[in-house]
Amino acid sequence: MAHQRRSPAPGDGAPSLERRRFLGYLLAAPTLAVAAKLGGDLASPAPAEAAIPTLPGAADILDLGDALTLAAMPTSNLIAIQLNRDGTVSFAVPRAEVGQGITTTIAMLIAEEMDLPLSKVGVNLADARPELVFNQLTGGSNSVRSLYTPVRTAAAIARARLLATAAEQWKVDAATLTTRDGVIRSATGRTATYGSLAEAAASARTAETSATLKKTSEFRIIGKPTGRIDALEAVTGRKQFTMDLQVPNAKPTMVCRPPTINGTVKAVRNLAEVKAMPGVTDVATVSTGVAVRAETFGQCIDAIRALKVDWGPGTVDGETDASVERKLRAAALPMTVPPVLTQSIDAEFVFAFASNSALETNCAIADVRADRAEIWSGLKSPITTQEQIALKLGLPIPAVKVHVVTGGGSFGRKLFGDAALEAAEISKKMGKPVKLMWHRADDARHGRTHPMCISRVRVNHALGNVVSYEQRHTSVTTDFGHGLGEILTAVAAKLPVGDIGFSQTVFMLSTQMPYNFGAATQLLNEVPLKFHTSSMRNVYSPNVVCARELIVDQLAAKMGQDPLTFRRNFLKDDRIRKVLDKAAEVGNWGRKMPAGTAQGIALHYEYKSVSAVLMEIDCRPETVNRKIRNGVAGPRVTKAVAVVDAGLPINPKGLEAQTIGCVNDGIAMALTSSLHIDNGLPLEASWDNYFYTRQWNTPPEMEVVVMPATTGEPGGAGELAVASSFAAAACAYGRAVGKMPTRFPINHGTLSFEPKPKVPPVPESPVDGLAYTF
Repeated sequence: MAHQRRSPAPGDGAPSLERRRFLGYLLAAPTLAVAAKLGGDLASPAPAEAAIPTLPGAADILDLGDALTLAAMPTSNLIAIQLNRDGTVSFAVPRAEVGQGITTTIAMLIAEEMDLPLSKVGVNLADARPELVFNQLTGGSNSVRSLYTPVRTAAAIARARLLATAAEQWKVDAATLTTRDGVIRSATGRTATYGSLAEAAASARTAETSATLKKTSEFRIIGKPTGRIDALEAVTGRKQFTMDLQVPNAKPTMVCRPPTINGTVKAVRNLAEVKAMPGVTDVATVSTGVAVRAETFGQCIDAIRALKVDWGPGTVDGETDASVERKLRAAALPMTVPPVLTQSIDAEFVFAFASNSALETNCAIADVRADRAEIWSGLKSPITTQEQIALKLGLPIPAVKVHVVTGGGSFGRKLFGDAALEAAEISKKMGKPVKLMWHRADDARHGRTHPMCISRVRVNHALGNVVSYEQRHTSVTTDFGHGLGEILTAVAAKLPVGDIGFSQTVFMLSTQMPYNFGAATQLLNEVPLKFHTSSMRNVYSPNVVCARELIVDQLAAKMGQDPLTFRRNFLKDDRIRKVLDKAAEVGNWGRKMPAGTAQGIALHYEYKSVSAVLMEIDCRPETVNRKIRNGVAGPRVTKAVAVVDAGLPINPKGLEAQTIGCVNDGIAMALTSSLHIDNGLPLEASWDNYFYTRQWNTPPEMEVVVMPATTGEPGGAGELAVASSFAAAACAYGRAVGKMPTRFPINHGTLSFEPKPKVPPVPESPVDGLAYTF
C-alpha cells in the first residue's frame, strides 16, 4: 500500500519571486484575454565544503531545464488565458498530457492567481502552433518549470484587470475590493461575478500592463494535494484518446512491417489476393512496409498475416546484444587519471536495450487531401511533426492542422511523431482518411528504444578522501531528431555532426555530481548504429547514476564506512543531505535483516530537484526461484521509500503518483525489463514478453514523502525518482548477494519466453483470454 506523508504549505521563508511585479499584455479580444511577458535570472551554485571539493559542472550552472525555459521565454506572451462570459476560464496548454497531470497542475496555477474554484478552469491541449517555436516541447521535466511564471502572471493580470474594471464601475478604490471564488466584493457588500465583467474588462487593443503575484503564504490551492481534474472521465471510460475519436470515414489501418529494423519492401507477391479479403478496402506499399486499410482492426491483422512480402535489407541486420556490446566497448573513451599514490576502483557496467513503449501503442488519424491535411495524435513535439508532415506531403505548413490528443503514457516515446508521419503518408497514398494503429508487436520491435550503453568508472582515493572520479559513458546514439520542438533544430540534430552536438549538450546539462569527489569528469561517447532510439525517462541519468551509486557503495566499504554515513560525509549540499536523511529515517536504515535480504539507498539531483530512495530486496532462493506463469521471477523489492524535494511542490498528490511510477520504472530497469536483440530485431513482441515491473515485483510496502517547499519555484518532477530508484534497487541487490552487479537488468541473461515469429510480423489475436481469468 503506497501512501504519502503530506508536506506543510510552502512558507514565506523560502526564497521566491513574490512581491516582484511581472509584465504582461491585455490582448485585443471580445472578452478578457491576457498573456505574460518574461525575463529572468539563474541562481548560482552552492559552494563546496569538502577537503577535496568538486568544481561545479555545466548542469550546476545551467541545467537542461533552465535551457529549455530560456528557449521558451520569448514566446510566452503568445500563451493566453481567456475569461468566458459564464465566469469560466479557458486555457490551451502548449504541452502534452500523457498521464503526468499537467492539465491539473496548470488549472491549479490559474485558479490560485485568479481566486477561482478549480471547477471553473477548463484546460485543454493546444493544436500545433509553429509561432511558439521552442515553447511546445514536452520533455526534460520542464513543463511546470517553464509555464509556472507565465501562467501565474497572465492569471494575476486577469484578476487585476477585473478588479480595476469593477472599481471603475462602482467608483471606488480597487484596493478596497476583494476576490473569492470568482466573485468581486466591495466593502459595502456589493458583488459582481467575473463573468459579468468579462466583456467590460476586455481590451480593444493589445497593451502592456503588470501585476504582482500572490505571496506563498496566501496560497489556498498551490501546494495542496489535489485530485486530477480528468479523474472522473478516466475512471468512467469517457476520456478520449486517439483511437476513441470518430473522424468521418477514417477506417482502421495497420502496417505489415519487415523482419529487421528499417527493412524495405522489394515486392508483394499476393497483392490481389489480400485486397480481396473480407473487409479490406486498400493495400498500399509505403516507406515503412505494406499498409492495409479495412473495416475492422481484426481484418487488418488477418490481411497483414496473409501478406507475402519480399523484404530488402535493414540498417542493423545481423546485430545482436553481443555485437553491439563489442562495438561499445571498442569506442569507450580512455581514463586520464592514473592511480599514483592512491588506491583505485575500476568497474564497468553494461545496460541492455530497453523499450519505452507506452500502454497506448503508436497511433494517429490522418485525413490528407490535395490541398490540406488534418492529423490527430498524442504528440510531445507537435510543431516538429507538423513541419515534417508538411515537408513530406509538399504542403505549406498552415495547410497542415495537427491536433494534440491526450496520450496514454509516453516515457519519451511520443517526442517522435512516427505514427502521425506514417498515417499522413498512408492517407495520401490511398487518398482516404485512415485511423492508424501499431500492433503491440510493432511497438516492441520497430518502436523507439533506450539505447544499450556501457558505463566505465574509475575512482582514485587516498587518506579517507576521494581524489578523482572519472566516468566514461558509451552508448548507441540517442536520436534527438525532434530537436527543441521545431524543424530547424530537428534537421540540425540529424546532420552528420548534429546528433553528437545534441547528445553532448543533453548529457552535459543533465549530468550532475552531488558529491565532493575531487577532480570529477563525466564524458559521453556515442556509436552511430541505426536502431530506432529516443530519450527514455531521465535520458542518460538512470544508467549514469546507477553506476555511480554502486561505486559509492564500494568506496564506503573500502573506507570502512556505512553507505549512508559515507554519502552524508561527501555530499556537497545540505538540501540533498536532508532528503537523504529523511529517506533513511522513514525507511529505518540499518535495521537487522535476514541473510539474503538487504537495504540499499541512493540519491539523485537534477533539474533543481532532489530524490532519495531506500529499498529493501529479497534475494533468497525461495523468492528468486518462485514460479511465475510465463515469466521469470528473480529477486523482489519488498519495500520502497522515496523522498522527493521538488522545490515548490504544486500538487503533492500528483507528485506522489509520479514518484510511484518512477519507483516502478527504476525497479524494472534494475531487475526485469530489457530487449534482446537478435539478427537486427528485438525478440520481444508484446507486453507478455517485456517485463516491466509486474505485480509479483511491485513492493508490497511503498511510501512517498514530499518534502516541504525549499525554494520559491518548482523544480523538475516528472522523472525525478527514476535514477535514484534504479540505483537503490541495484545497491540493495549488491548488498544482499555480497557482490556488486555489473549487468542490467539482473535477469537479462534469462530468456523466459518463446519468441514470436518475425514473419508474419504480428501474432494471431488471442482467443483464450477466459482461460486466464480468476
